[in-house]
Amino acid sequence: MMLHRRHFIATAGAAGLLAASSPRLSLAAAGTDRRLVMIVLRGAMDGLGAVVPYADPDYRSVRGTLALAEPGQEGGVLDLDGRFGLHPALAALHEWWGQKQLLAVHAIATPYRDRSHFDAQDLLDTGGIRAGDDSGWLNRALARLDGGGKGLGLSLGQGVPLVLRGSVPVASWAPSPLPEPTMDFMDRVAGLYSNDPVLGPALMAGLGVADMANGMDGNKKRDGGKDRLILAETAGRMLSDPAGPRIATLELSGWDTHVGQGTLQGRLPNALGQLAETMVTLRTSMQGVWDQTLIAIVTEFGRTIRPNGTGGTDHGTAGVALLAGGGLNGGRVLGDWPGLRDDKLFEGRDLAPTTDMRALLKGVLAGHLGLPAADIDRYVFPDAKSIRAMPDLVRA
Repeated sequence: MMLHRRHFIATAGAAGLLAASSPRLSLAAAGTDRRLVMIVLRGAMDGLGAVVPYADPDYRSVRGTLALAEPGQEGGVLDLDGRFGLHPALAALHEWWGQKQLLAVHAIATPYRDRSHFDAQDLLDTGGIRAGDDSGWLNRALARLDGGGKGLGLSLGQGVPLVLRGSVPVASWAPSPLPEPTMDFMDRVAGLYSNDPVLGPALMAGLGVADMANGMDGNKKRDGGKDRLILAETAGRMLSDPAGPRIATLELSGWDTHVGQGTLQGRLPNALGQLAETMVTLRTSMQGVWDQTLIAIVTEFGRTIRPNGTGGTDHGTAGVALLAGGGLNGGRVLGDWPGLRDDKLFEGRDLAPTTDMRALLKGVLAGHLGLPAADIDRYVFPDAKSIRAMPDLVRA
């Protein structure tokens, strides 16, 4: 078997992953035309800095040096609904709002009420109420799709996040930092595994991932700061492939803004700008299937209402989640806003949670992917049977 040299780097990682899970995984045609991209912001995004409650009477007094100007003023937020505004670094997404292809859910949180990144991310990924589960809610959702979800899941990045781990095999792709191997070396590898009943099929499954990825950007070289754009473009193109995956995850870091968070310049504006750039790249690469696509952006918890002594914010409780997509019923800020008055804060320091993250995720699975409510309650979020799915997230 001749193995093209540009295939090998992507294939090596994919084949290793697939061999560990199922030798028969292939990116077969899916039984649904809906696509879902989960973007997980690791480190805890400051929801008050991203979707700004500028009309709240207590906003300026509690945010202090981190307060942003009102809409229409220099450096002001971009108005959404007369109450909230987007940070200027998210300007590229403001047009989506007018197209009703973006919405926000504010004062949202998982059931977790402590402030450890590790435990909070664990519960965000597992969808449970206690740390230590070994499967992610998105993998459990995959299992309820046609064909048991095989061939429908894709992780973009180094490794597979917990949210996508479980009994259903998923593929993984990331740009490689390694130099390209020689043709002779790859031919030897292909020959070595061609007759192996386990590793041979796994290698071929990895080639299915590599074929799609390399057909898009196989000649691109790694640029550390731009890996996220390569991942986003690859995700979009692979999800657009009729024989490709339908659900993908992408992780972005840099949200733990204890120091130098900033308003118009600083760590948070930089991270928000990168998020907007990533989302625009996704949309551009998914033009043919954008109307069937939903992007969900979530983070493990919010951050403190007031700035700390080093120009940043500390670990908090409630934050904000975003949805985007061509079929979204957007142009809305959802959630019961609790206010920023001292007696309304959680433990006197955090935005109080009024929406359970699992209500949003249930709404995505039911409204967008069409999973039955009974399956979602029994298999995907068994600890959240009393939590009602958010309705009307997508257009009928």
